[in-house]
Amino acid sequence: MGEGAEEAGWDVEPGDEIEPVVQAVGRLLKICREAAGMTVSELSEAMGYGEDMIRKIERGARIPRPEFLDRADQLLKAQGHLRAFMEDMRKARYPKKVRQLAEMEERAVEMLLYSNHNIHGLLQTEEYARAMYAMRQPALPEDVVERETAARMARKAVFDREPAPTLSFVQEQVTLERPFGGKTVLRRQLEYLLVVSKLRNVTLQVMPTDREEHAGAAGMIEVLKFADGTAIGRSDGAFNARPVSNPKDLRILELRYGIIRAQALTPRESQAFIERALGRL
Repeated sequence: MGEGAEEAGWDVEPGDEIEPVVQAVGRLLKICREAAGMTVSELSEAMGYGEDMIRKIERGARIPRPEFLDRADQLLKAQGHLRAFMEDMRKARYPKKVRQLAEMEERAVEMLLYSNHNIHGLLQTEEYARAMYAMRQPALPEDVVERETAARMARKAVFDREPAPTLSFVQEQVTLERPFGGKTVLRRQLEYLLVVSKLRNVTLQVMPTDREEHAGAAGMIEVLKFADGTAIGRSDGAFNARPVSNPKDLRILELRYGIIRAQALTPRESQAFIERALGRL
């Protein structure tokens, strides 16, 4: 059997601006299916998906996976018309708020990222990310956990960009010690941090718990800078946690982040700290 109905895609979020595109893809799928002389039942059997799922995709109520479109294009001899929407559906699969964040990260030439409760999303392993979503309260449905995890992993494409963006991370010591998902998950997460910390475009620093002064006590900070000289930033402890883009507000966030970096361990000291933390697991 194929991937199965539960894995064929995700429902469209009401009011999402991507909804018209998903509906257009659904109509195109139906046209291609009928042109090929196939019933929904026949396409379902050939593709390995449930009939209800095929109907939901054709109605535009379900976002198909890119690989679904690729396979359907071959099967229905659609001459690339379905494949043409693969990238759109890849982006549409993710929640709107995540999609918007990923688009900004894709444009950023520099990122300043301070995290105080958990490992930053761009640094998380798949196991760690899934554990983070699985512990949410009220509990998230399993399909939502998988969708959010997949979206977070897709954002890691930022590490493969050319030219590579400059990435600066500062992590609180406690984020390297909380065993979200268990000690094995934490061990693999720390091992991954060591790998990422050695990338030429990445600076990873640890903020020790024993610091008597800490410019980041008010909470997380994120600043994304773009090639045109503009930027956007956000912090739990400033501007009511709303995103800001005016130079005056951004200077405040950059000032705080600069002091945090100065107060944290150096990159080399941070690597040694992570290695010691691994040794204790």
